[in-house]
Amino acid sequence: MVGEDQTVETVYEDTLYDLARKYSLGSEELIRVNPGVDPWLPGAGRKLVVPGRHILPPGPREGIVVNLPEHRLYYYPKPKRGAPIEVITYPVSIGKMDWRTPLGTTRVTGKQKNPTWYPPESVRKEHAAAGDPLPASVPSGPDNPLGLFAMRLAAGNGTYLIHGTNNPIAVGLAVTHGCIRMYPDDVAALFPLIAVGTQVRLINQPVKVAWVDGELLLEAHPPVDAQVDQFAEMLRAAVGDTTVAIHWDYAREVLQKADGVIATVALAADDPNAPAPTPAPAADPAPATAPATPPSDAPAGDAVKQPAS
Repeated sequence: MVGEDQTVETVYEDTLYDLARKYSLGSEELIRVNPGVDPWLPGAGRKLVVPGRHILPPGPREGIVVNLPEHRLYYYPKPKRGAPIEVITYPVSIGKMDWRTPLGTTRVTGKQKNPTWYPPESVRKEHAAAGDPLPASVPSGPDNPLGLFAMRLAAGNGTYLIHGTNNPIAVGLAVTHGCIRMYPDDVAALFPLIAVGTQVRLINQPVKVAWVDGELLLEAHPPVDAQVDQFAEMLRAAVGDTTVAIHWDYAREVLQKADGVIATVALAADDPNAPAPTPAPAADPAPATAPATPPSDAPAGDAVKQPAS
């Protein structure tokens, strides 16, 4: 696990979109866990939950990992001898319904500052049909949807990019034509760290679990496409042979909310003084449950250091 949750108090000029960018969250992440708050006019003196804790995705901790349901990118720099594993994480936008970001393992094949955007013919047709025709190319500048930095992936014969944006308010949403879109400041920080050839894994993991210090932690996000029936298998994979007291009703509630806030849903059963699991901050239920595929290689409780980002 990495990061920490916070509670912040708004001042009169705040918006949830500005605060999301400040705390490295997608706008929907912050809006989802603060129901009933006007995202444009939250008002002064409003206390907001800022969900900053994240369970690391399953699989190898190397290169770049993008968890699509979570709308989040994780980058693992090459570890230094004797130093803890480090991870840097950022919110991202992903492909919308008819333009899904592909799953699988790929790599960075090229990097470009101040890129020119050449809209694919399919995208130009879509915009033309909507009465918003696009030119054959868009030079670098404030009207370029790629922002100032772009990294090309091998996936799709090079048609997918990790890039910035000229519309930061949409970061964290499923709004792209399949590319991975980042806040301008975030992509500017990540770009110099990434070498051509860096591995990129694009995964679909709506539910993540971790067994840390005798507590079973659960993090659930609105699903892309999976089966909730496998949740129990994930719990067994996380705790192994340890005897635990699982609060099943609360776990189902966390899955139904799918708000991304980490919750403790089980404790080691051999501790008679262990408190009951504590509910996460309240949030409106999500419209769907959050299924998952059980991790096959996800060790829990590794020492992880998160550099400032």
